[in-house]
Amino acid sequence: MKRRDFSLTCGATLAGAAFVQSTALAQGKPPEAGTDYLVVEKRAAVEAPAGKIEVVEFFWYSCPHCNVFEPTFEAWSKGVPKDVVVRRVPVAFQDSFVPQQRLFYALEAMGLVDKLHAKVFAAIHVEKQDLTKAEAIADWVAKQGVDKAKFLAQYNSFSVATKATRGTQLQNAYKVEGVPALGVAGRFYTDGDHAKSMEHALQVVEFLTARVRSGR
Repeated sequence: MKRRDFSLTCGATLAGAAFVQSTALAQGKPPEAGTDYLVVEKRAAVEAPAGKIEVVEFFWYSCPHCNVFEPTFEAWSKGVPKDVVVRRVPVAFQDSFVPQQRLFYALEAMGLVDKLHAKVFAAIHVEKQDLTKAEAIADWVAKQGVDKAKFLAQYNSFSVATKATRGTQLQNAYKVEGVPALGVAGRFYTDGDHAKSMEHALQVVEFLTARVRSGR
């Protein structure tokens, strides 16, 4: 989904440009700055401790491309090297995105991301539920067996509001152009448009983490 267009039909497709991707890989060409990824002009903040390499996935629950990418990213994130720290950041390209930002950070605060993150995508994209407002979100979470009052306390908390604000600041620091997108170590950015597919974007991320690891 592109920043400039908030319809659910926009954005880079995950499977597009397969021929371009396979040709480049077959020729053994390394990813190129300005083509496959961008170098962040002013380094973005990272939360990973020293000696760790942070990989950030920028997403929006209502984005159909993020929904398609989620299982692939989840599987990939479970196999990263021990020095790579994976972090999810929900974007807010406009104010209407904030309720879903808060949803993610409330789930994170309650230790429920592993249990409910994929289910949020399914509720929106498979079950066609409207989870764009706080009350509808709280009702849905309650149906998942979560105490509604405790969830709303987190959802409306200062800490979750602060995390949402920092998430938006981070997306702006990386100059996120659309979702899903990936940031590496506060230094590099890639997405489906640059890498030609999100599957290839993950390969670009692996190249970039190796570059960071080697001190380049």
